[in-house]
Amino acid sequence: MSRPVTHQAASLLLGYPDESWPGRLSAVRTALEPVPGPDIALLLRFCARVQETPPLALGAQYIATFDRSRRRCLYLTYYTDGDTRRRGAALAGLKALYREHGWQPPGDELPDHLPLMLEFAARTPQAGTKLLAGHRPALELLRLALASYRSPYADIVEAVCHTLPGPGPADRRAALRLARSGPPAEAVGLLPFPRRAADSPHVEETSR
Repeated sequence: MSRPVTHQAASLLLGYPDESWPGRLSAVRTALEPVPGPDIALLLRFCARVQETPPLALGAQYIATFDRSRRRCLYLTYYTDGDTRRRGAALAGLKALYREHGWQPPGDELPDHLPLMLEFAARTPQAGTKLLAGHRPALELLRLALASYRSPYADIVEAVCHTLPGPGPADRRAALRLARSGPPAEAVGLLPFPRRAADSPHVEETSR
């Protein structure tokens, strides 16, 4: 089963491309090449698309992609809870889940940061996959936003979505309906962002 491999590779590839990026990219690509599967193919396509991009330029792209638009945020509970007290409870719940499974993520990052959640899923496949499936609405909204932005990072999130049970929504409207109702058989009670003019794919929002 390639699911933990996909989750670990996606976690590494979604990290900020700092000075360690060339070695990280090379190691991930080498590990993935012998592994079959459509999700692996998507991750390798991302690697091929960015391999010639200097880390400094890729870092600028990363910031523009993830830090300057609410619709492309890597903090998954923000899609469902926004800046509310309900989000605080969701973050506390994630920390408790990690502790329950004996994992202590870095203290300088919020527990809903997608790379952290993917690393947890790679280390603890059953609980981690269930966690990601419970955040399927946010993942699908992020996937569609990245695709609309024509970002190579869309391949990574699409690969993650491939590892989750059940079909994904066909478009953003369907993803928003999924966010309202929650994934099948998951009692998550999620709410989407309110619709507003800035939700147009041609209008960028400022950072969170």
